[in-house]
Amino acid sequence: MIEKNYTITSDEGLHARPASRLVQTVTPFSAEVKLEFKDKQVNMKSIMGVMSLGISKGKEIKIIADGKDEEKLMAAVDELIVGEGLGA
Repeated sequence: MIEKNYTITSDEGLHARPASRLVQTVTPFSAEVKLEFKDKQVNMKSIMGVMSLGISKGKEIKIIADGKDEEKLMAAVDELIVGEGLGA
């Protein structure tokens, strides 16, 4: 299992477009992946789950991956979040 924390830096937070890109990024992987915000966990492969959290700028999130390709999944998530300026 791998866990990583991010602080959302995008002015819009995790609105529909970046949330959709996160879901699209993790869906091809077999590992289970959760997004945790304010002690609530959702399946990160569910756009409705991610959107339901209402994550805004400056908020801290935790991503938890568990499975055989968890390291590749986390590398892809990190590339998207940090590379696209969504968080740090």
